[in-house]
Amino acid sequence: MDISALRREYIKDHLEPELLMQDPVDQFAQWFEEAKNTGMPDPNGMALATVGSDGQPSLRTVLLKYFDSSGFVFFTNYESRKGMEIAGNNRVSLLFPWLILERQVVIYGVAERISKMESLKYFTSRPLGSQIGAWVSNQSSVISSRSLLVAKFEEMKQKFSKGEIPLPTFWGGFRVIPHAVEFWQGRENRLHDRFMYTKTELDWKIERLAP
Repeated sequence: MDISALRREYIKDHLEPELLMQDPVDQFAQWFEEAKNTGMPDPNGMALATVGSDGQPSLRTVLLKYFDSSGFVFFTNYESRKGMEIAGNNRVSLLFPWLILERQVVIYGVAERISKMESLKYFTSRPLGSQIGAWVSNQSSVISSRSLLVAKFEEMKQKFSKGEIPLPTFWGGFRVIPHAVEFWQGRENRLHDRFMYTKTELDWKIERLAP
């Protein structure tokens, strides 16, 4: 299938140095709010890139659940492929593709497990079905059919029917602590605006990148 003619110009906005905040988390917060206000589905959806022990990168979409000056937090099964790859190499990248705004944000950093108390706080805020689901799936492992998942779900639902659902020992959050963040704004003629924040000892250095 030839899709080489599938193209459009990016003309919605622009990005200049004087428009940037000094801290990339503040800049991200501003852009995230604008993305959320468009009504797009899952503005907190982000691609997470990790690298396996064989050097093969892998990629998947996860949901950002909160962020602040200390980093960007998502939750997963620690025994999943992503969890095991992070255990072996905690250097990761995140990508927010806000295409409706002709924007992207790329975050480069290291992933660290958050505390059990932080994970528990979030876990108990989830719908009951999601709490049970965390117990059901041996994430990333091979299974023969979906019916096994459904049966396991019903089993765990019955098991936890008379009390609170405990936090699984194999489930929790990762915080990605950034050392570089790129903000990309599409522009016409493919002359996009790109600015890279790089962490220094005292502050953040901001540089414009060629498109």
